Amino acid sequence: MKLLVSPRDIEEAKAVIRGNADIVDVKNPKEGSLGANFPWVIKSIKELVVKEGGNGMEMSAAIGDFYYKPGTASLAALGAASVGADYIKIGLFKIKTREEAIDLLSGVVKAVKGFDPTKKVVSAFYSDYKRINSISPFEIAEIGKEVEIDVSMVDTGIKDGKTTFEFLSEDELTTFVSESKALGLETALAGSFTFKDIPALKRIAPDILGVRGMVCGGDRNSQVQEELVTELRRKVSE
Repeated sequence: MKLLVSPRDIEEAKAVIRGNADIVDVKNPKEGSLGANFPWVIKSIKELVVKEGGNGMEMSAAIGDFYYKPGTASLAALGAASVGADYIKIGLFKIKTREEAIDLLSGVVKAVKGFDPTKKVVSAFYSDYKRINSISPFEIAEIGKEVEIDVSMVDTGIKDGKTTFEFLSEDELTTFVSESKALGLETALAGSFTFKDIPALKRIAPDILGVRGMVCGGDRNSQVQEELVTELRRKVSE
């Protein structure tokens, strides 16, 4: 299970790199669950990852919790890809139907793969989809057949301290992971997890575990702490 940690600036990125995460995931918490950061911040962190991250460390960038705006999403995705992101993450935040999701993701995939076919597109669904009125993560089986995304993800849309496990059970998350893998997709889970959730996450076995608040001492608006990244890296690897 790869460890993805989300810094918001250069200083936090240094802590993530020193803590030995697998993926440095640039986001802007002020703009939501998958809030987009500035292109120059993404570019600077990419340069840092290349310089100090060692072999194999990758970088992802969130481009936002999206409404149904395929053109805007495609342009944002190309921007993130052009400044160095290896993974481009888009949230289906106010996407209500399978058709809207396919249309939105098709444009994002075309923009990213047309620029560099080796880059990966991450489609993020939300565990609390019922309270934000967005598409269910369990639509992945149909969406994944139509759109050539690379990674399917579940996160929480509203960051109020409630975890993904408060909205979806371990069995439901296991189903999401298995259905995604049956389509040949990598899988990622996130959503205000704590250290006590690690045993359950290991049983579910996504390809990627995404965190921020866990390595900020429980408050995603605080600073990423290198020692907590290191501890999490150790526990995930045990």
